[in-house]
Amino acid sequence: MTDLTFYKDYKNDEELRKSFNELATLVFGINFEDWYQKGYWKSRYIPFSYVEGSKVIANVSVNLLDFVVNGEQKRAIQIGTVMTHPEYRNRGLSKSLMNKVLEEYENKYDFMYLFANQNVLDFYPKFGFKSVNEYQYSMEYAAGQTEENEIRKLDGNNVEDLNFIYKFALERVPVSNRFGTVNAQELLMFYCIYVFNNNIYYIQDEEAIVIFKQVDKQLDIFDIVSKKKVNINNILSKISNQNTNQIVFHFTQGYRDVNTQGDIFKGDDVLFVKTSGNNEFPSQVKHPLTSQA
Repeated sequence: MTDLTFYKDYKNDEELRKSFNELATLVFGINFEDWYQKGYWKSRYIPFSYVEGSKVIANVSVNLLDFVVNGEQKRAIQIGTVMTHPEYRNRGLSKSLMNKVLEEYENKYDFMYLFANQNVLDFYPKFGFKSVNEYQYSMEYAAGQTEENEIRKLDGNNVEDLNFIYKFALERVPVSNRFGTVNAQELLMFYCIYVFNNNIYYIQDEEAIVIFKQVDKQLDIFDIVSKKKVNINNILSKISNQNTNQIVFHFTQGYRDVNTQGDIFKGDDVLFVKTSGNNEFPSQVKHPLTSQA
């Protein structure tokens, strides 16, 4: 690695950011430029990278946020965008960058975590991470009378709508006090721009932004962004239709007014957690999808 230079937190360096985006596009098919240009790549997303010349060839990114666990706020660090250019793999670059992250944030977190794909499940235990089962909550549902006129659709490609969502998210309450995230509004905006730009709605009488999508008879709720506690049954009555018979929550369900069942989540990625001090990661929870890096 003698010809490589280490850089971190270089989002405002146009040349390095362009190379970072080229690598992200090559490895994951994603590009962060629109997120940056719209002003949502802020100080909480920090790339740690090796650079050859002006070319980013390996990266491990840090996302600074906080958990809410049973009503108590905890410091969290999420690792993401772990990638190496195919021509530079098997040289220990990801290992070296992980060690830099661990050294940088030693004793500065309660939980450090990441989502790993099935190909690298043996990599992260070497750094003290342990796999954790997530639980997804769902319920059977019979829709009553819906009032679609009370829902305003927001456009993830519209700057005014994005600003509205972001200002709302700055004041949001956790989606669940049992387990949720705070200070993750920039990650939410990433999803609003790239993933759910056509699935965002504002429910005026609940003063809540709901990200949801229905396919056939299943209604998937990805996030509920609100400044206060919401009436979940009122929301469900507005976003469901006569075909809805199943509702799936992509976060930890903490509403007392509905009965759900939790099952082990079998997704493409596996949650790995490293704890600090006497902290214990809660059991049978689902990390909010819109906070996942």
